Amino acid sequence: MGDHGARDSAAAEPSVHQLRLFLVLSEELHFGRAAGRLFISQSALSQQLKDMEKRLRVRLFERTSRTVELTTAGRALQAEARTVVEGIDQLRRTADAQLRQLTGRLTVGTVGAEAAMPYTRAVLQELNHQHPHITVQVLSLNLVDHFADLMQQKVDVVFLRPPVPDGIELHQLAIEPRVACLPADDPLANEPQIMLEQLADRPVVDVPPQVPRTWWDFWAVDPRPDGSRVRYGPVVTDLEALLHIVAQGKAMSFLPAAARDFFPRPGIRYVDVVDLSPSTCSLAWLSKRRNEPTITAIRQAARTHTRRPGP
Repeated sequence: MGDHGARDSAAAEPSVHQLRLFLVLSEELHFGRAAGRLFISQSALSQQLKDMEKRLRVRLFERTSRTVELTTAGRALQAEARTVVEGIDQLRRTADAQLRQLTGRLTVGTVGAEAAMPYTRAVLQELNHQHPHITVQVLSLNLVDHFADLMQQKVDVVFLRPPVPDGIELHQLAIEPRVACLPADDPLANEPQIMLEQLADRPVVDVPPQVPRTWWDFWAVDPRPDGSRVRYGPVVTDLEALLHIVAQGKAMSFLPAAARDFFPRPGIRYVDVVDLSPSTCSLAWLSKRRNEPTITAIRQAARTHTRRPGP
């Protein structure tokens, strides 16, 4: 008895399609215009609305040869119909959003302290918020291989410090000063500020030839503003080796100002350089892979982060 009553009740309910037709005709109050908006024939529209009236057991429209008007019942049901249709539309949007949820794996490279920087954490948190089904693996890369690892697709994206070789695109996340990394016993090590020209005779730590030279020229400030070339010291492959060489007094280097907090070491001092240009902090990916779904997802997360007002 109860099941039979439920079936009868369901049969008496108008379909969402009929509600949509009703709303369009209630706006147009003209069968021809409404049918045109709906891309159906006037006869089909009329038949659907008659069936809806039959299901609801009320007249929705007063029809004459010239006019169409909402009845009192039609006006009463208009807002309710709109609420139902909007609710169904929102249900579909939510379902579609779930369907579009990405899955897959994204391998993220970081260099130096980039994994701990606030913008890196914020971008990865935003990515997880937008696409919780993407599995993210974060790898620490060394100075020598981080560009090669990106080029060889051992990682999908890298949080790094430009400049970058051709074929790599960037999204800038922050700007940060650079500082001089000096041996603690250097006469300039305890100065509050220095100028680049005061470092002219200091050798600078070098990197192997497989590292893009344009990148290391920037970090070595080679050439200097007066056109003079830099004298290089020992070659290193990673940041810990660089810090060790500086602490031994064999050479100096320039590093992001965050090194003060992330890489304090015995035998090393970090000094502000008044006329040294800043560095930028960026998310990098291969140009040819920019539209891959997981890379598009982290690019979007980075854009969302940089559009968000700071604290």
